[in-house]
Amino acid sequence: MSAFSARVQSTAVVPAARQEIWQALTDPVLLPKLTPLLRHIDADGDRWRWHLGAISALGVEISPVFTEQMVFQPQTRISYTHSPPAGAREYAGAEGVYALSDAEHGTNLSIELTLTVELPLPRLSAPAVERIIRTTMDRTGDKFSANLLKHLGVR
Repeated sequence: MSAFSARVQSTAVVPAARQEIWQALTDPVLLPKLTPLLRHIDADGDRWRWHLGAISALGVEISPVFTEQMVFQPQTRISYTHSPPAGAREYAGAEGVYALSDAEHGTNLSIELTLTVELPLPRLSAPAVERIIRTTMDRTGDKFSANLLKHLGVR
């Protein structure tokens, strides 16, 4: 098994109130409806178990499930770090931050996300595998953004 990672960052001014965005980002039932690839979230307080749909890379297909320790700083920051249950091995995990702050015409929303997966592929395949992961993350992020704006009722 080899570990492969990809990181994405984005920042945008969302023409909506910070409270509305915060509610969407902290709703484990709504997030899968807004996020392609995310099937569902099992939330247990500040520990969330994320269930993703299938991702294919170089003939290997996985449907990652991973547990994240969520830290919520009301209406300003959500950070998460991979935190599998004791004794469990998870082959994927995420690290990241959502940051919200006031903007002149809405809310500044910054997202940083690093996804790591372990796959039965040689480490030499890293450039191709990590490009596929990053492309998938970019497409998912684009669709999430469009769905969030639609949910918020803004263009």
